[in-house]
Amino acid sequence: MAIARNPHVVLDCPDPAVLAEFYGAVLGWSPSLAEDGGWATISSGDHYLHFQRVEGFQAPSWPGQEVPQQFHVDVDVDDLDEGEAAVLGLGATKHAHQPGTSFRVFLDPAGHPFCLCQA
Repeated sequence: MAIARNPHVVLDCPDPAVLAEFYGAVLGWSPSLAEDGGWATISSGDHYLHFQRVEGFQAPSWPGQEVPQQFHVDVDVDDLDEGEAAVLGLGATKHAHQPGTSFRVFLDPAGHPFCLCQA
C-alpha cells in the first residue's frame, strides 16, 4: 500500500518565474507565482512542478559531475524535430552531447538538462 500520492517535484533555480513560464509553455500548463518571487508552480490539475529560488545557484555540468544534475525531466513528444524547434523557440539550448537517437538532450533557461523523448 502506498503511503503517499501525487508527488510534487521542486527544481532549484535562480529565477522561478522564468522556469515556470518555460515549462508551462512546454507542457501547456499555467504558471502561478508567489508574491515575493521566490517560488512558482505549474500544474495540470493532477501533476505539479515547483520552482524555488536558490541564491548562488550553479547549473549542472552534465555530462560531467563537477556540479551533478541531481535529476532531469523527460518529456514525450510525437515528433522530435517539431519538439526541438518548439523548445528552442521557448529559450532552451540543445546540448552538444547527444548520447542517443530516440531522445534529445536540452538545457532549460537555468541550465538543467531535460530530454525530449520519441513517444
